[in-house]
Amino acid sequence: MKPFTAIFWLLFSLAANANAKVNVVTSTTDLASIARMIGGDNVDVTSIARGTADPHFVEVLPSYMVRVQKAKVYLKLGMDIDRWAAPIIDGSRNGKLVVVDCSQNIAPLEVPTGKIDASMGDVHPHGNPHYWLDPDNGAIIASTIADALTGVDPAHAAAYAANLASFKSQLETHKAAWQQKSEAIRGIKIVTYHNSWPYFARAFGVEVEDFVEPLPGIEPTPSHTAHVIELIKTHQIQIIGVEPYFSMRTPETIARESGAKVVQLPPSVDGAPGAQDYFSLFDVIIDRLAAAR
Repeated sequence: MKPFTAIFWLLFSLAANANAKVNVVTSTTDLASIARMIGGDNVDVTSIARGTADPHFVEVLPSYMVRVQKAKVYLKLGMDIDRWAAPIIDGSRNGKLVVVDCSQNIAPLEVPTGKIDASMGDVHPHGNPHYWLDPDNGAIIASTIADALTGVDPAHAAAYAANLASFKSQLETHKAAWQQKSEAIRGIKIVTYHNSWPYFARAFGVEVEDFVEPLPGIEPTPSHTAHVIELIKTHQIQIIGVEPYFSMRTPETIARESGAKVVQLPPSVDGAPGAQDYFSLFDVIIDRLAAAR
């Protein structure tokens, strides 16, 4: 090959690599939404779990391994909520994959103390893993993702930094609007099916009094259901929040006996109509709670 031709193809190859998008796979739609905003035109992002799926339990399929095999970055929630991601990543046999734990800089809530065993239900030893439901943690996730993308694609570092700054600016604007909207729900007491909401509750002043589950991950029992009905009556609780992946049967029974309203609350992007990205997710949750008062 002539020197001129070799140089031409070298430059062509470098240009092609510079223009190639970073293939990113995420455990959930929430991480995917933030990754798209940070990565912009330089990334191609897909999520393993759907927005209506329980992030604790995702079936491991060979198609997911193929998807990850083609990826450069995998973004996981961490804190043991997406343990199912490990066999997908291992099965992909992608030795160059960069795996990023998006919980790494989060200050966790509800970290258990003492001995943990099966009698406590599905307790997470590193704390409650639903951390993305506090907008302040969204900014931390975005920074973690920006660092990861910069690490694998330094040629577009300036773009990732600019997108991160834009994300944080938009987030602050949305937070001001959410705080105003959330005055309608501040101080309300609710029961939820699963313990998905401590970060959201802290951010927006909602008080979660109890859960339809007697223990995390344990099916409702008649005795606990009776307890929840009495609690709702005694404390005049108006709302039973249910994540979209749980059965409505027991919540509707509780509602009939107590007079509370069942409200489906999506904890993830694409978990309900209108929750098409990380910002609109909070609008949907707040609006649904406010409408049920």
